[in-house]
Amino acid sequence: MSLNTEMKILSAVVAGGAAAAAVGLVRSGYERRHFVVEETAIYSEKIRNPRILVFLTDLHDKEFGEANGQLLASIRNIRPDVILIGGDVMVAKPGKANLEVTRRFLDGLCQQQTQITGENSGKPYRIYYGNGNHEQRLGRESQNYGEMYREFRRILKERNISYLSDRSVHLNEEISISGLNLDPACYRDFIPARMKTDYLERHLGPADTTRFQILLAHSPLYFEQYADWGADLTLSGHFHGGTIRLPFVGGVMTPQYQFFHPYCAGEFEKDGKYMIVGRGLGTHSINIRFCNRPQLLVVRLLPKQDEPEEDR
Repeated sequence: MSLNTEMKILSAVVAGGAAAAAVGLVRSGYERRHFVVEETAIYSEKIRNPRILVFLTDLHDKEFGEANGQLLASIRNIRPDVILIGGDVMVAKPGKANLEVTRRFLDGLCQQQTQITGENSGKPYRIYYGNGNHEQRLGRESQNYGEMYREFRRILKERNISYLSDRSVHLNEEISISGLNLDPACYRDFIPARMKTDYLERHLGPADTTRFQILLAHSPLYFEQYADWGADLTLSGHFHGGTIRLPFVGGVMTPQYQFFHPYCAGEFEKDGKYMIVGRGLGTHSINIRFCNRPQLLVVRLLPKQDEPEEDR
């Protein structure tokens, strides 16, 4: 093969690579701006009255339309009974942290709260907020964020949003909701800490076995411990769907630089206990999404007797 031919082939390969990269960036930009609403159902003998939950996580200061109007409109159309926020609504990085998007979004949620009633409860939806690593960082590193965590707490309190920071509440006679705080070592890059068997008991006390126990736990890494504690349904996020998702493979990389982790997104089951990992809505350090649209998740809690025969 002549040198001229080799140069032509190399030029073609470089041009093809550049074109593919350009297409990928355009596609990623489109995906980051267009979320999808996806729905799943969980059946349980503990549920007698159906409930519609909206779960959102990892907004990271992203706005879909002015003041997140598109996101709020989708939530309004769903007519949920409960909204569960899985953390990381803001970005907490030194020199890059504010609460304006968080404030506007929560204002919008609360303003439309009185305008609609839940499809099954017939009452305005209730809002529960669990911590992600960014909320916990605000509280832990006052030397970097000053009074921002106190302001965040004030925003929630003034809007009557239930803050589940190592705290549990009864939604009704059928459902309990708990929010778990994870130690910083659980978010360590590359090799996160192992979780001791009594971790959840020390932080939350025993699970409510008489009700359907929902757990907001930002990282999905510890699903076995969540299930063993007694969580009937764990709702997690944090992994942003794996940033880039490949067909038949799944997510490529987590924010903790773990590659091809099976818990990047989706629904998982262990001994009749479930975990749903949301892909989240925003990005921060790695501003890429590919084959990984932002996600607003609808979870229908339904009586076991309503489960289709083929799914049992």
